[in-house]
Amino acid sequence: MTTEEQINQLRKELREHNYNYYVLDTSVISDFEFDQKLKQLQELEAAHPQYYDPNSPTIRVGGQVTKNFETVPHTYRMYSLDNSYSKEDLEDWEKRIKKMVDGKVEYTCELKYDGASMSLTYENGKLLRAVTRGDGFQGDDVTTNVKTIRSVPLQLKGDFPALFEIRGEIVLPFDGFTKMNAERVEAGEEPYRNPRNTASGSLKLQDSSEVAKRPLECLLYSLKGEKLPIKTQFESLIKAREWGFKVPEVAKLAQNIDEVLDFVNYWDKHRHELPYETDGVVIKVNDLHQQEELGYTAKAPRWAMAYKFKAEQVSTVLNEITYQVGRTGAITPVANLQPVELAGTIVKRASLHNADQIAKLDIREGDTVYVEKGGEIIPKIIGVDFTQRDPESEPTTYRTTCPECDTTLVRTEGEAQHYCPNSEGCPPQIIGRIQHFISRKAMDIEGLGAETVALLVVNGLINNYADLYELTTAQVIPLERMAEKSAENLVLGIEASKQIPFERVLFALGIRYVGETVAKKLARHYKSIDAIAEASEESLVSVDEIGERIAQSVVQFFASEENRTIIQRLKYYGVQLEISAEKLANQTTKLTGNTFVVSGVFSKVSRTELKKLIEDNGGKVSGSISAKTSYVVAGENMGPSKRIKAEGLGVPIINEDDFLEMIAS
Repeated sequence: MTTEEQINQLRKELREHNYNYYVLDTSVISDFEFDQKLKQLQELEAAHPQYYDPNSPTIRVGGQVTKNFETVPHTYRMYSLDNSYSKEDLEDWEKRIKKMVDGKVEYTCELKYDGASMSLTYENGKLLRAVTRGDGFQGDDVTTNVKTIRSVPLQLKGDFPALFEIRGEIVLPFDGFTKMNAERVEAGEEPYRNPRNTASGSLKLQDSSEVAKRPLECLLYSLKGEKLPIKTQFESLIKAREWGFKVPEVAKLAQNIDEVLDFVNYWDKHRHELPYETDGVVIKVNDLHQQEELGYTAKAPRWAMAYKFKAEQVSTVLNEITYQVGRTGAITPVANLQPVELAGTIVKRASLHNADQIAKLDIREGDTVYVEKGGEIIPKIIGVDFTQRDPESEPTTYRTTCPECDTTLVRTEGEAQHYCPNSEGCPPQIIGRIQHFISRKAMDIEGLGAETVALLVVNGLINNYADLYELTTAQVIPLERMAEKSAENLVLGIEASKQIPFERVLFALGIRYVGETVAKKLARHYKSIDAIAEASEESLVSVDEIGERIAQSVVQFFASEENRTIIQRLKYYGVQLEISAEKLANQTTKLTGNTFVVSGVFSKVSRTELKKLIEDNGGKVSGSISAKTSYVVAGENMGPSKRIKAEGLGVPIINEDDFLEMIAS
């Protein structure tokens, strides 16, 4: 046997043993024998570097150091999930689904593991890239660290597609977590607080050999790609397991919501027997064609729902109520608590939301309060233990002036929150607006973080986000913790932000109620900041999904002379304040005034591309047929009830070719 054949044979054997042990949970050789074979392979590879393979089993031991984790856009957005907490929530969800899709609806029930979300890309059966969830649109490339996780296959088995992504959670099993903490305590170090945060933090360690020492696992649950050889979610789990992925066996197919609830109730009682942290169940419409029909809201898939187990609850003392000022001037009361452990973390603060919530629960300083984590993430006070209340305590009087600038607070009729109206002179508002401007979903300025923004404002170097574009390296270097190289990177990052597209710039401006989705709609409709600035309330309300509250806020923003001056400065510095000529070239008004419903499977363009073509040509995409629908674009497998409804309302039904001809003419 040649050296190359020997190396390949060892790699093949080690991959198979790794799969048996970490995925199938069986073993045919001892740990000692495995380590000996691995050592033999390491020696052969070191002596013969010409046979290097980036996906060799020896990569598992780590050793590479990553100084900076590159930000990578997701090919397929990683959405959040909507949450439910009761049978009624799930029944309401099912009603919405059945209005939009035809035929019987089955559900796949899977446990919701509490780890760090991960997207893995495979090309020709080899791990190409591992990217964290990030903000859902882009994440950090942590491939080197993920390759050390033994349940992540580096080379797939069987009939896998040529290119696809698979999503899952990187978790730290309880046994491994306990062992790690025992070692830390023995070494005189602070123990880690919970498995989830430890798993997440492990992925950003610079030395991959340190990651390799941690007993992380990767549990997979979702395939993404074009023309994958699967028709249902449940089938995708079976296929992924065959290809070599660790896919939990507990998933179950449910025929109705009652069977879903049987699954939920069983695991609510038995979840503590699991080797991993879990905080609920994820229910998905099983049929992938029905998933496509249902589509997405701005934040979550319509075809999936997370059912959250009842949150852990503790009681502690509320020491003091303080008040925070947000970037829009909104005042948030905060409960400062006697520190207490809750769901694996120490909780010291909880939001009290607004004056109405304080009055409704009659919350007072000195009270013993019940605290839980909403969805096991954000702590909230859910009640007061009145048996522990001091008889001398006084009801809480909500403050009347801003805690930062002492301006008298205002509360608009119909609004829950109080506001500080001093938008131009209140420090947290000034800092908050700039922090929003530079954030990842907005201008994403490399080298500039929230703390540095605060330093720049406090040191008088900037007072609004337009000032950023006049900063020099010399001005920035004297700041605390700022070296010459980091100052240069900051200035270069600001310069690079001039290429950020218009819709993200519009979102970055921080106009109240104008989130990412609204910014995209306004940018697509008006094409430039000047057109939006001159738009009337009446004009704005006519734009799809723009209501009165948003319209009033936009008009109010551009009525400010200071805001107009800042925008003129941004324009002068070269920030993108209109849709680029290249993008405009692909947009027309051919379909303006028309609403389309897309249904079925298409051969020439994907459903996503078809929807984009409708919007790029001025049309609107709707999820359901109504009297306002202009056309139904029907592909193969269009549901009979949709066809009947369209015909009953006299809505024209066109095919893929008819539509493509419509926009080509």
